Amino acid sequence: MMVMQSPKQDVKIAVPQKLYRIGELVRHTPFSRQTIHNYTTMGLIRESEWTQGGHRLYDETVFSRLSRIMELRKDKTLEEIRRILRQEDRTTR
Repeated sequence: MMVMQSPKQDVKIAVPQKLYRIGELVRHTPFSRQTIHNYTTMGLIRESEWTQGGHRLYDETVFSRLSRIMELRKDKTLEEIRRILRQEDRTTR
C-alpha cells in the first residue's frame, strides 16, 4: 500500500494496492484462465490475497512475471522455467 502526503497539510492518504482477479489477467494477457490457474498451482506465479469468497487476487507484479514466463516459454519447458524463476527469486531477495 502506498501512502501519499498532502504538501500543505499533514494529512496522509493510504492508496490501496490494485489487485486483479484471474478474469482480469485473462483480459489483459494472452493467457487463458486454465493457464493462469496452472501457473499458480505450479508456483510460477503467486496470488497476493484471497477474497472472502475464495477467489485468488494477484498484484501488479504478476504482469512482469507472466511476461518473463512468455519469454522463457520460447525455448524452455515449464519445469525448466520453474527452476529458473526459483533461482531468480533467490538472487533478488
